[in-house]
Amino acid sequence: MKKNIVTVGVIVLFLSCATNPFTGNKTLALVPNSQLFPTAFAQYDQFLTENNVITGTSDSEMIKRVGQRIAVAAERWLNANGHQGYLDDYKWEYNLVNDKNVNAWCMPGGKIVFYTGILPIAQNESGIAAIMGHEVAHALANHGQQRMSAGMLQQVGAVAGNIAIKDEQSRNLFNQAYGVGSQVGVMLPFSRSHETQSDEIGLYLMAIAGYNPSEAAELWKRMKANSGGEAPPEFMSTHPSNDTRIKNLEQWASKAVAEAKKFGVDSFRPLGNF
Repeated sequence: MKKNIVTVGVIVLFLSCATNPFTGNKTLALVPNSQLFPTAFAQYDQFLTENNVITGTSDSEMIKRVGQRIAVAAERWLNANGHQGYLDDYKWEYNLVNDKNVNAWCMPGGKIVFYTGILPIAQNESGIAAIMGHEVAHALANHGQQRMSAGMLQQVGAVAGNIAIKDEQSRNLFNQAYGVGSQVGVMLPFSRSHETQSDEIGLYLMAIAGYNPSEAAELWKRMKANSGGEAPPEFMSTHPSNDTRIKNLEQWASKAVAEAKKFGVDSFRPLGNF
C-alpha cells in the first residue's frame, strides 16, 4: 500500500512540472498557470481598489514606460531562444501606488506595482529598470508557482509525519524539528535561489531594454545604505545579503552587456534622474 502511494506521488510530481525557459530546468507546478493567473489578476484588481493608485504624473508614466520596455525585452529574448508564445497569457499592467514602503512586486501573469517609497532609492530611470527587470524575472521564471507548490509539499510532509508518528511526545518533537528544519534548510534557501536567479535574469532584461546593467549594483548599494545594516543573517533570510547581491551583479554586468549586443543594443540610455 505504502509503495503504491509513493509511486502515485512520484507520478504526480513528474506530471506537475514546468520548464524554466531561462535555465531549461524542470520546476514544480502543482498549480498550473491556467488556474494561477486568473486568481492573481483578481487579487491585483482588488489591491488596486484598496490602495491609492497614482496616475497622470511623470513618475507613474515612467513606471509604465520602463515596464513596457522590459516586457518587450523579455519577449525578444524568449522568441530568440525558442519560446515563442510563452507570454501569450500574460496581461501586463504597471501601476504606481502611494505608499512609503520600499517595495515593488510582479504577480504571476505580469501584474506589477511600484510603491512611491522605493523611488528615492531607485534614484533614476535606470534604477527603476533594475527593479522592474528583477520583479518581471520572478514572474517569467514562475517563481510564485514554485513557491506555492513547495509550500503545498511542505504541508504534505508535516501531515504525513503526524500520521506516521503515533507517540504524542515524538510527534511534538517532529513538528518542532520539521518546522525549523524545512524552513531554514529548504524553504529559505529555495527563496534565496529565486532571488539570485531573478537578479541575473533581470540584469539581462534591463540591458536588452537599453539600460546600463552596471546600474543594478549601484541600486543595491543604495538599498544597503537604506537598510542601515539591520538585515538578518543571510541563512535566516528569504533574500541574499546585500553584499552578495552587489558582488553578483558586478560580476554579471559584462555578461549582460554581451547579451544585449546580440539584440543590437550597443549603447545605453542616460540615467534619467528624477
